[in-house]
Formats: sequence, structure tokens, C-alpha cells
Amino acid sequence: MVLVQGKGHHLRNVKRFPWNHKRVYRIYRELELNLRIKPKRRIKRDKPDALSVPTAKNQVWSMDFMSDSLADGRSLRTFNVIDDYNREGLTIEADLSLPSARVIRALEQVIEWRGKPAALRCDNGPEYISAELTSWAEKQKITLLYIQPGKPTQNAYIERFNRTVRHEWLDLHMFESVEQAQKLATEWLWIYNNERPNTAIGGIPPKYLTQAVH
Repeated sequence: MVLVQGKGHHLRNVKRFPWNHKRVYRIYRELELNLRIKPKRRIKRDKPDALSVPTAKNQVWSMDFMSDSLADGRSLRTFNVIDDYNREGLTIEADLSLPSARVIRALEQVIEWRGKPAALRCDNGPEYISAELTSWAEKQKITLLYIQPGKPTQNAYIERFNRTVRHEWLDLHMFESVEQAQKLATEWLWIYNNERPNTAIGGIPPKYLTQAVH
């Protein structure tokens, strides 16, 4: 109130406005200018758990999208899935568009020969948080493990795979069509799984680790 009285005195006696401090204060209160501005409360986020290391196949799969382009300038997307246990590439699906229905179809095709994962790790992209995918996962009794927004390190296994895909396949080709991209992706993935040494699992190809435990 003291501050308002001072301003009222200044307006009346110095500026010669016919207002007194009571009138100024009444308007001040009506406009709710006397309310204290509360500072925004900082939300404390729990520290995410360390990235787990599966002890067997099909415990956790990781999935992610990548973007590139065809020779004619059209956008090309890939849907990549790996098994976190042995870093085996389970699929690379290439197309111009990969909505939730295509993601589900690709996962079901892998499940037919690989078996069902207990969990799927992914980011918060629209395809992954869609009602279509979440409903499918619930029916399949597959847990969706969403990483925190802006924290790609929580999906480190697939991020590392994506870098390899980029450097050893995507950046080496100019694709004339989706069909060509898919063909080359399938060929490269076989080499990655069966012939390329993977330092993350002791310098052996992913398929060798799976065979070693049987």
C-alpha cells in the first residue's frame, strides 16, 4: 500500500492528475496487480535407469526410424529393429511412408520367425505412441519402454546400429527406387548379422552369439 500511496501522491501533486492514492489502489486491486507472481515450479524428473543388458534373446528389442532420400528427391524412411541381446538386426523396412500400421506389420513379420519380445524400446514418435500401436502391444502382452524426450542415449543400442547403417549402407548408395533400397537393405543386413564383427559383443557377428548359447 505504501508504494501505491507514493505513486498516488506523485500523480496528484507533481503530475497534477485529480486522482488520490485510494482510487489508484482500488483500481490496482481490481486489476489484480497486487497479487504476488508465483515463480514457476521446477519439475523434478527421476533419473532414468541405466540401459539394461539383456541376458537372452527376445527380452528387449529396440526400434527407430531413419530418413534419407531417393535420387529423384523424394523422402525415404527406414524402420529399424534390433535385438538388444546380441545387437542382431531383425529388420530394415524401407518406404516413402511408414505409419503405425506398417510398423505393426513389420513387427509381426519378425515375430513369425523370431518369436515375441517381452518389451520394445522406442522414442516418443507419433507412430509409437499411437493408439493403434499401443493397443496392439497390449493385446500381444508386449511392454513398450519409452525413452525420455531428448535423451537418445537411453536408446543407445539402436542409435549405434543407426550410425552403422548410415556409414556402411545409406551413405554409400543413390537409390533409384524404394524397391532398390529395400533389396540393398536386406543384403546389407545379412552381412551385418553373419559376417561383420561387432565390437559391442566381443568382436563376433551377432548370429554367432546366438548360436554360442545353444
